[in-house]
Amino acid sequence: MTGGLLVLPVAGPLLVAGLLALVHHLWPHTTRLDRVAGPAAAGGVLVFAGSLLAATSDGAVPVLQLGGWQPGIAIVFAADTFSAVMLAVTSLLVLVSLPFAAALGEDEDPAFVPLVLVLLAGVSGAVLTADLFNLFVFIEVMLVPSYLLFAAGGGAERLAAARLYVSISLMASTVLLAGVGLLYGVAGTVNLGELAGAAESSPAVGFAGAVVLLALGVKSAVVPLHGWLPQTYSRTGPAVAALFSGLLTKVGVYAVIRLYSVVYGGTPRYLWVIMAVALLTMVVGVLGAVGEHAMRPVLTFHMVSQIGYVFVGLALSTAAGLSATVFFLVQYVLVKTALLMCAGVVEHRYGTGDLDRLGGLVRREPLLAGVFAVSALTLAGIPPLSGFVAKLGLASAAAAAGQYLAVALLVGVSLLTLLSMVKLWNGVFWEPPAEQPGADGDAEPGEASAADGGASPVASALGSRVRPLVLAPPLFLAAAAVVLGLWAEPLLSFSTVAGADLADPAAWVAAVTGR
Repeated sequence: MTGGLLVLPVAGPLLVAGLLALVHHLWPHTTRLDRVAGPAAAGGVLVFAGSLLAATSDGAVPVLQLGGWQPGIAIVFAADTFSAVMLAVTSLLVLVSLPFAAALGEDEDPAFVPLVLVLLAGVSGAVLTADLFNLFVFIEVMLVPSYLLFAAGGGAERLAAARLYVSISLMASTVLLAGVGLLYGVAGTVNLGELAGAAESSPAVGFAGAVVLLALGVKSAVVPLHGWLPQTYSRTGPAVAALFSGLLTKVGVYAVIRLYSVVYGGTPRYLWVIMAVALLTMVVGVLGAVGEHAMRPVLTFHMVSQIGYVFVGLALSTAAGLSATVFFLVQYVLVKTALLMCAGVVEHRYGTGDLDRLGGLVRREPLLAGVFAVSALTLAGIPPLSGFVAKLGLASAAAAAGQYLAVALLVGVSLLTLLSMVKLWNGVFWEPPAEQPGADGDAEPGEASAADGGASPVASALGSRVRPLVLAPPLFLAAAAVVLGLWAEPLLSFSTVAGADLADPAAWVAAVTGR
């Protein structure tokens, strides 16, 4: 593949978004075109990512120097296996999320699909750019549509969450821009290739890079910078929350991994800080999940906890640890999105995700229960699912590096994750609703009548079930999690190449700098 094509994952979605906006301006109330063009654009990016994976699997690094300027001055796009994997999983997530939003009716606003495509373009640019200033630009391209999507549908609670999200994002973006400016001031460049290893020899570059990492830490929602995520993702629309769970924070995670592996050269001097943050993020996130009592709050705290797992691999800074991180990141994005979709389906159909008001859905919604169960077991790391393969890889790499505390916490946090998933399973699917009278012992779980008094949302919804079409997206993602566990070799091979490239980014740096 030639580097000149690297602009397509950015330009393509932007072009389709612009055309859809024009169509809506000329012919208002047209939504059918959106439901074809949006997935088609995301599918096109996914196909491109697949070809990019094939092109980079041997260690090749396609590069595009925009405008024909010399390396070090031009805006640079570069792709290695890590970039290609991230591009593939994010475009797949958008491809699956758009039909889910349509099934829930969240795409009725004519701006919805164009905004999602602009978001996809920003994500694509962020994972392909080799320039820190343009990383900032593409993150902002992502965030502008995310502000509008967060508040879509109105409602006081949703608007309050959107205000919090916007405030935190703007502060983080300000810090990020300041850090990029500091780097340019002390190093004279923001090209990542030119900055390779500079933090090891220059304390000033190390400090400026730390400012950038701090801002990216906010966007990644690591502890203690995580408080905004559970308060916002649990209050926006179900489809939007599922979409954002695999895109926004993961771009921050990608940028942290890329920046540290290149600018800091994986130096062990600061790895203890990353390990401490990673372990703290794992523990605080899972404890927050155990303490919550509604579906989305539990799952959003698990988002925090699982980000800690990702940073454990970075803190090891070995090829094995980084390979396990890439594998973990892919399967985690898929399974967490599936779980949030399941929570969204429950909220959309029954009007609540509160465990005290649900119950008995295993009989009413067996397909939904099955999808949730598989996804929950994957998140907890139960064999032979992909979560087990990912966590085993991280634990093995940590043990090989002598990080036995990390191994112990990886196991302990997984057990607490399983505990919280069992709590959700019991509260939503297995146990009868708390409001259901049980004196006669004859009623089926979740099937109390409104005449019983205090009827639950489940009891008042006897006439219908969740449509199978609504469950198709989370079912697909859950099935992918099973396949990645039973047939892990393809993803393991890609993640091994990506981990080796991150542990030794010399080829990526040489391609970016032209030297």
